[in-house]
Amino acid sequence: MEREKLSSRLGFILISAGCAIGIGNVWKFPWMVGQNGGGLFVLIYLFFLIVMGVPAMTMEFALGRASKKSVVRLYQELEKPKQKWHVHGYAALIGNILLMMFYTVVASWMVKYFADIAIGEFEGLDPAGIEAKFGEMLSSPMQLIIYTAVIIFSGFFVCSKGVANSLEKVTKFMMLALLIIMVVLAVNSCFLPGASKGIKFYLIPNPKAIEEIGLLNVIVSAMNQAFFTLSVGIGSMAIFGSYIDKKRALLGEALSVAVLDTFVAICSGLIIFPACFAYGVAVDNGPSLIFITLPNIFNNIPLGRLWGSLFFVFLTFAAFSTVLAVFENIISCIMDLWGWSRKKTCLIGTIAMFVLALPCIFGFNIWSGFQPLGKGTGIMDLEDYIVSNWLLPLGSLVFVLFCVTRYGFGWDKFVEEANTGKGLKVKNWMRPYMTFVLPVIIIGIFLFGVIK
Repeated sequence: MEREKLSSRLGFILISAGCAIGIGNVWKFPWMVGQNGGGLFVLIYLFFLIVMGVPAMTMEFALGRASKKSVVRLYQELEKPKQKWHVHGYAALIGNILLMMFYTVVASWMVKYFADIAIGEFEGLDPAGIEAKFGEMLSSPMQLIIYTAVIIFSGFFVCSKGVANSLEKVTKFMMLALLIIMVVLAVNSCFLPGASKGIKFYLIPNPKAIEEIGLLNVIVSAMNQAFFTLSVGIGSMAIFGSYIDKKRALLGEALSVAVLDTFVAICSGLIIFPACFAYGVAVDNGPSLIFITLPNIFNNIPLGRLWGSLFFVFLTFAAFSTVLAVFENIISCIMDLWGWSRKKTCLIGTIAMFVLALPCIFGFNIWSGFQPLGKGTGIMDLEDYIVSNWLLPLGSLVFVLFCVTRYGFGWDKFVEEANTGKGLKVKNWMRPYMTFVLPVIIIGIFLFGVIK
């Protein structure tokens, strides 16, 4: 069966960025900045994104393009006889499935909040009432089941229509709309009375705040966020590498994706921090910042229902772009493994993913007594911990080692593939860094994550 292809370079960049841009950018990034002292965290994050995230993504793209296969089959195409690198392919498939078992549920929260704000459900509620709304949503399995089913069905339906004809077109529309909505929201926030204090907190390093938190803690947090924001390690980027031609060198393409990813993360902070400072809201509220703090702000600003609706449309697009990309990775893996048609894979995938999402949903209500990682944790925390702290870093380590050692694909073959086409090239002076330093950084991230 002939390999499907993306129809344009823009489609490739936007769909890859759509995979990287997700809840981590617009939900996790702002509260990580808030809890780590503001501006210096942002600078350290940007540094690690360039020196760590971009090289790792380049390698994933290169392996996908060289093999023209999904992650479960790419190693068989590229490894030497009797080698066992391909075992990682199956672990990566499990990682994609595990990620979607909770990510689809969190994406459903965005849809639910958009619907509620659009119809005025939050109007007139005090802060306690808004907080109760969030708890009410989590405690209702039926609400979560309905909205999660909408996400899963919609995702597989789009993917069932093909890569260029549906997935690429829908992602292009969503990503361009997302970028426009973000800019509009950021400009609106920055012109609120008192917003300048929020911008200063966000963009100007504060030595006193860093002293209180601890510089090492800030560095580790920024390094973690920079690494995980690009979704490298489970083949989610390799799959789109397998759909592109050889007209462009891959380091430049990875940098373009990282720039878009960073733009969204930075813009999300420009939406949130000026609004928080304008209305005297604490910026270090952690995960509740989006679902409890911001609806309070929208209740108190002119045209709050409009801005709130736009914000959660933006969040929905960010989350759904990742869902589409990872679903495509899962679909491609299953098609490569068993030779099923795309439509059959999507039909069975819809049913299977719905069933697999139920434990996460029930973890907030009827199974809330199960607290696998200690008091206050749930099934979602366990699933997230396995993906974020084990499968992503260890998977990235395998990709990197496969590319740089003579026991795998090898440096020369990797460079030849990565540098084919126009654009920014991998240079030979980068070899010692990618071979020795990058694996050590990734191992450090893995150990910090597990110990923490």
